[in-house]
Amino acid sequence: MNGEASRIVVLTGLSGGGKTVALRALEDLGYYCVDNLPVALMPALVRALVSDVAGPRRIAIGVDVRTRGGELERMPTVLAELAAAGTAAELVFVEARDEVLLKRYAETRRRHPLSGAGLSLAGAIARERTLLKPLAALADRVIDSSELNVHQLRRLIATGYGLSERGLTLMFESFAYRKGLPPDADFVFDARCLPNPHWEPTLRPLSGKDAAVRTYLEAQPAVREYLADLIRLLDTWLPRFEGEDRSYVTVSIGCTGGRHRSVYLAERLAEHFRDGHAHVLSFHREIE
Repeated sequence: MNGEASRIVVLTGLSGGGKTVALRALEDLGYYCVDNLPVALMPALVRALVSDVAGPRRIAIGVDVRTRGGELERMPTVLAELAAAGTAAELVFVEARDEVLLKRYAETRRRHPLSGAGLSLAGAIARERTLLKPLAALADRVIDSSELNVHQLRRLIATGYGLSERGLTLMFESFAYRKGLPPDADFVFDARCLPNPHWEPTLRPLSGKDAAVRTYLEAQPAVREYLADLIRLLDTWLPRFEGEDRSYVTVSIGCTGGRHRSVYLAERLAEHFRDGHAHVLSFHREIE
């Protein structure tokens, strides 16, 4: 096993409750993440990872009702096996109220994983809640996301499961002005003055995370100047927040559609600040 104690988080919960958001937040924090892993394979995976001297010391495993029949019932035994081997896992259950789940599915038009069994959406949610009830009772921590938006849930995960107990967590997020300002932003910057890749037909369907869009924007003098000014300002003022023992700061960058300029800038800022900060996350409201 590597020198430092490993932290293992097993994430489960109701579909639509926010498990995927939580898993992505953990991945941004440096966790080695595996989703929809068969429960029976968990001990072998954990052994392989923690026995490697150069392996990850933070591991997150997502488990849900998509796993094979009977697998969920093995969870108590598997968790006990991990604990006996000295690699105890924390079981985290993410849920939400039925009316919230119904609304989320209506807004996203996603299919519930149990809807293929001939159940209505309400019936599928009820069936899933019944199947997962033993895991909810077994969980070390239950997170009810009913009153949380995506940003707040990511913040909750970041502050609770960061790589250390101290230090500032930075969130760089992109957004579209036409869909409103992020509610939890500490800094807000407007990128609508910059050249817009949207007007380039080949770039329109892409996002600021794609190489072609990055190349286009990096060739624009105004974009380079804007990014340099942002870095200079944040390099100057973010240490003041650390001096005040703040645990979390959100920097939001907006553009018209929230797909190109703001995404590019948020990613570039995250890349810059990861060199000096252990906890740096990025989130793109309009494309995630």
